[in-house]
Amino acid sequence: MKLVFLMYLEDDDELVMRGFRELGVSVFSRLPLEGHGGRGKGGGWYGEAVPYRSRMVFAVLPDVEAERLLEAIKGWPEGADADHPVQAFQVDVERSVRQVNDSTRANGDT
Repeated sequence: MKLVFLMYLEDDDELVMRGFRELGVSVFSRLPLEGHGGRGKGGGWYGEAVPYRSRMVFAVLPDVEAERLLEAIKGWPEGADADHPVQAFQVDVERSVRQVNDSTRANGDT
């Protein structure tokens, strides 16, 4: 199992969601982000930098699906700002558990 994070500008949300639909990624969580900093000399150290309206999406995927997603992202069309492309990160999921209650127990979970 892999945990895959994508960070991107808010204006690229449809690009990312279309990519997810095409790959069959239907279970994920999406959060608004406020990105700071940037490229160039000082990158936010001198003066106030305007924050970027960004998003982060994450999904827990089987290894093969995670790999397919990461490879597909490399070929996605350019987004709203070439200096801020969609970025993806993958980490291993060592273990996961979920709450067991009467409802989940009735579905066979223990």
